[in-house]
Formats: sequence, C-alpha cells, structure tokens
Amino acid sequence: MTTTSPATSDASVEPTLGSYPIGNRLAFWGLVVFIAGYCVVLLSAFGIQFISHEFPCPLCMLQRYAMILATIPIVWIVAESLRGRLTRVTYLRSLGMSIVASVAGSIMSTRQILLHIASKTDPGYGSAVLGLHLYTWALITFQIVIVYCGASMMLNGQAIPEAPSSPKVQLLARAVLWLFLAVLVANVIAIIFLEGFSWVLPDNPTSYHLLHQF
Repeated sequence: MTTTSPATSDASVEPTLGSYPIGNRLAFWGLVVFIAGYCVVLLSAFGIQFISHEFPCPLCMLQRYAMILATIPIVWIVAESLRGRLTRVTYLRSLGMSIVASVAGSIMSTRQILLHIASKTDPGYGSAVLGLHLYTWALITFQIVIVYCGASMMLNGQAIPEAPSSPKVQLLARAVLWLFLAVLVANVIAIIFLEGFSWVLPDNPTSYHLLHQF
C-alpha cells in the first residue's frame, strides 16, 4: 500500500503558471489597464493644474503620491511577467503593497473631504468634475484599487498574470510602463517647482515658488 506525502499532494493540486491561459492573459491586461488608468488620472490632474491654473494643495499632492505608490507594485508585476520571472510570492506581495498604499490614499482623501463638508458654505477646494471634486474622485479610485487587488488575491491560483508571447503585443504593455515612468518623473519635477526650497507646500498655493525664489 502506497501513501502520498502531504507535500506531494499539495504540489499536485496547486496550479502552475500557465494552467489557465485565458485567465492569466486577462489578469495581465487587467493590470496594464490599471496602470494606464492611473496615468490618465494623473495626467488629467496635470491638465487642470496647467490649463485651469488650479495648483494642488499639500493633501492633493499626497494623494497623487499615493496613486503612484499604489501603481509601482503593479508596474513591477507587469515587468516581471514580461521578463518571464513572475512568481506567486512577488504577485501577492505586490498586490498587498498596492492595497496598503490605497488605504493610505483613502485616508488622505477622506481627510480632505471632511475638511470641506464641515460648513455648508464651503465650496470645496478646486473645481468639480462631473459634480465631484478631485479628492472625492481620488477616494473612489482608491476604493476601486482595494477591491480589484483584493479580488485578484482571492483568485490566486486561477489567474496569474502572464505576458503575451508576441513581441509586438508586448510592446503595448511596455509603452504603458514607460508612460507611467514619465508621469512619475513629471510629478517629481512639479513638486520641486511648486515647493521651491521650502519643505512643504502652502495650504493654498497660487504660484510656482521655485520661479519666484530665483
């Protein structure tokens, strides 16, 4: 009579990368859309900043940074998948990091919302988009990220991101990664111009302090 060790039994049950080709590809492109979505959000914030001349306040910038921090782990997942080196540990840890960053961003967004609903006469900071201010939209995006990453972790074993084999198709994913890198650098440059040689932004910035300091 033969017996199967627990380790052997577990290994035979646990799916390997590529066991669910369609789900794996959908998981990969879902994360690419995640990155592209936050690029659009951050670029839209830049549009309001430069076109409408509405300068971000300290809480606004912190929310931008939380979005960036929530996206960096996802960028790492996609990059590792493109290299063919993605593991379950990397995948789950990165999703967890994104959730933590989104929770931090949710706290910042909620803080700003509460600041502006204390009085009925408070119009809020900045203009509204589709009836909601940017910090309210930020809170919505953070909640979407938490739910998305949580659902992805629940599906671990059924859908692990797997990059397409075609180099031409991979090029699209790589372009999104480079776009995010450009957005990240642009935000760093923007905060340098906004703060100048100060340690923090003023509560209601009205200009680029670096230019005035020179």
